[in-house]
Formats: sequence, C-alpha cells, structure tokens
Amino acid sequence: MEIEIYGEFIKLSQLLKKLAYAPTGGKTKFFINTHKITINGNVPEGRNSKIRVGDTIWIDDNVYKIIAKKES
Repeated sequence: MEIEIYGEFIKLSQLLKKLAYAPTGGKTKFFINTHKITINGNVPEGRNSKIRVGDTIWIDDNVYKIIAKKES
C-alpha cells in the first residue's frame, strides 16, 4: 500500500497515528514495543525515527511504501 506524505519525512509516531495503529502519542510507544516494525529492513530506533519518501515500512505483515504527496 502506498502512503502519501507532505515534506521530506514523517516520524514513525505520526505515521502510526495516520494509519490508525495508535491513536495517541503514548500508545505509539506501546505499539512499537509490542509489534514487529522495520524501516527498509532495519528495526527503528524509536518513535521519532524519520521515515522518508521512498522508504518501505513493514508493520507486522503489512507493507507500506512512502511516496510524496502530489500537489493539486
């Protein structure tokens, strides 16, 4: 699945909220600690890890490709 973002990057916590995995900042830390998450095959350092356009994120068995939001 492709996820569009504005700007150069999105923080992991923001992405988890955008995808409705964790509705609040406090829940993102718990979610990260209890689920398998990788960014381009690497385990993220924490909820402030930056995810950039072109990155691929695996959350459990779901795969997301980050793309730039096209301007209208």
